[in-house]
Amino acid sequence: MASPDLSGVEFEQHRPRLFGLAYRMLGSAAEAEDVVQDAFLRFRGADREAINALSAWLTKVVTNLCLNRLAAAARQREQYIGPWLPEPVITEDGALGPLETVQQRDSVSLALLVLLERLTPAERAVFVLREAFAYGHREIAEIMGISEANCRQLHHRAKARVDEGRPRFQPDRRRRFDLLQRFLAAAQEGDLPVLEAFLAEDVVSWSDGGGQVTSARRPVLGREKVARLCAGLMNRATGIEFGFAEVNGDPAVVGLAGPVLLGVWVMEVTGERISALRAVSNPEKLDFLARQLSRSGGLAGSSQ
Repeated sequence: MASPDLSGVEFEQHRPRLFGLAYRMLGSAAEAEDVVQDAFLRFRGADREAINALSAWLTKVVTNLCLNRLAAAARQREQYIGPWLPEPVITEDGALGPLETVQQRDSVSLALLVLLERLTPAERAVFVLREAFAYGHREIAEIMGISEANCRQLHHRAKARVDEGRPRFQPDRRRRFDLLQRFLAAAQEGDLPVLEAFLAEDVVSWSDGGGQVTSARRPVLGREKVARLCAGLMNRATGIEFGFAEVNGDPAVVGLAGPVLLGVWVMEVTGERISALRAVSNPEKLDFLARQLSRSGGLAGSSQ
C-alpha cells in the first residue's frame, strides 16, 4: 500500500487561509485557486528542514505569487471591455474565512476590492496583510523583504487612499437584506416611484459583462436612471429565477436560467438607501460562485 502524502495533509490545513489571502490580493477566485495550487507545488518541492515556520513561509510564497500577477493584471485591466469588477464569492459558507465583524465583512466587499485597485501592488499587499489578517508591521516587512519603516509608510498611504472611498455607515445585515428584498419586488413590478425611494440621489450602478454578454459599458449615475435600468432589466427577465445570497459579505440577488448562473447583483447601502449596485454577468467570473451554488443545493428565497 502506498504511503499517504503527508505534505498534502499538512498543506490542506492552510489552504482556506491562503485562498482568502490570494483572493483579497487579486479580486479573482480563479486566480486565487491557481496561486494556492502553485504554492502547494512549491511546498512539495521545498527543503522542509529550511522551513522554520510553515504558516509564515506559505504566506510569503502566496504574497509573492500574487505580487507577480498584479503587475500583469494592471495591463489587462486597461484592455478590459466595460467596467471591471472582482469575481463574486458566496461568503455564507466561510469560503473567505470568518466574517463575524463589520471589519471582516468589509475586507472582502466588492466595494473595497474595487478601491484596492487604486493601490500599487506593494501597497495592496501590506494593506491586506495588516487590515484583513492582522499581521504586525515587522512580520509584513519580513514577508515582503522590505524594511519595517517602509512597511509603515506603505500601510499609511494605502489606508488613506482606501478610506477616502469607503461608505461611512451601513445598517446591519438583516436590515440590508430586507431592503434588497423590497427593492427586488419593486423592480419586478416596475414600480419606478418605489424604486427611486430606495435609492440614494447619487446612486451608481456598475455592470461587468466583460464584452461577453450585453451590459452597460459605462456606469449608470443617478436615482432616476438607475431605477429605470433596474425596472427594464426585470421586465426582460422572463423565465429567470431570482434568489438571495450573501456575496462578499453583502446582500445580493442571484439570477438563474435553469441550472445556468446568469448574474449576481450586489447592493451597497449607505445610511438607509442603496448607494451602489454592482452586477457581474461575465460568465468567466461566475464559475466559482456557480460551483458554490451547486454544492449548496441552490438558492434561498427564490422567486420568478
